[in-house]
Amino acid sequence: MSTSPERLAFLLPHLWGGGAERVALRLIEDFVALGYDVDLLLMEAKGQLMPLVPPSVRVIDLKTPRIRDVLMPLVRYLRTERPDGIQIYMWPLTVIGVVAHRIARSKSRLVLSEHTTLSRHYGHYGTLRRHILGLSIRLTHPLADACVTVSSQAADDMAAVSGIDRSRMEVIYNPIERPPAIVADTATASGLWSDAPARIISVGTLKPPKNQTLLIDAFALLRKQRPARLVILGEGEMRETLEARIAQHGLQDEVLLPGFFVDPWPFYTTADVFVLSSDYEGYGNVLVEAMYAGLQIVSTDCPSGPREILDGGVYGRLVPCDDPTALARAMGEAIDAPIDPATIKAQAEALSGDHTSARYLALMTGR
Repeated sequence: MSTSPERLAFLLPHLWGGGAERVALRLIEDFVALGYDVDLLLMEAKGQLMPLVPPSVRVIDLKTPRIRDVLMPLVRYLRTERPDGIQIYMWPLTVIGVVAHRIARSKSRLVLSEHTTLSRHYGHYGTLRRHILGLSIRLTHPLADACVTVSSQAADDMAAVSGIDRSRMEVIYNPIERPPAIVADTATASGLWSDAPARIISVGTLKPPKNQTLLIDAFALLRKQRPARLVILGEGEMRETLEARIAQHGLQDEVLLPGFFVDPWPFYTTADVFVLSSDYEGYGNVLVEAMYAGLQIVSTDCPSGPREILDGGVYGRLVPCDDPTALARAMGEAIDAPIDPATIKAQAEALSGDHTSARYLALMTGR
């Protein structure tokens, strides 16, 4: 009788278009390909990425819009289904997962995965709530079989926030989907670029931490020096604010916000330069996606991820956060003095190739 585990499980809030959700889907695809049965537990079975779930995966809708309501459905799942390993994403769901695991007396290997720089993501919390954040992690995360962070900086930050010894944390760079062998129809992307001589792209939810306002301001400075077009893929709460900023600069024809696309590859493969303007990240999946496409990379040197991904600036240009002049200058340099795309692609593979999925599988199976 084989001793290989038969069933692995993943728990996330939903499948909206975030980086953690895409990482989970990549791992699920890899594990299914290796012959594992996979359950995907969602607080609510909704989101733009739902169509990407492999058909063989059992999706379990917990129907619990509030995190505190997840506890008992998760306990029941662990008791009845008894997966060999379960990976749970993002505080405070990770805390609930540890409690459920204990109540259920589950023998499943428990892997917790944090995908952000906690001190920045929850920096708006008051003193009491920040204390609860750190205390809850300190009391629960050491009880798991493994706790994963997605960059060394994020691990350092988590240790500082929680007081957990840094050596207790596994750092695994995110496995990133490679470009398809044949990219889907690029007509939509090509139509947006039109005949722009320099094509600059950014991908991310339109929300304050992504700081697309900075990108628009920097592009306005660049546009005074040369013709170019900027496309920002994504959707979110900042759309109206960004549209107003674009109009303020008179760039309605040069800066486009076409919305969210499940498949960004037609845009990557038709662009020249990728820009990340974030105030903070957990890792920066989109940087590696763009590197797989061989794009020139410009990024703010934000915590955490970009400095590690770009090896301090070897594989792309790093600029200070919230400095539109420096960002505009770096975009111009990326256009005029490109780094060899083959070198950039090789770095993407070295960071986020199949070995990253293998490390997650080892944690979830204990082998």
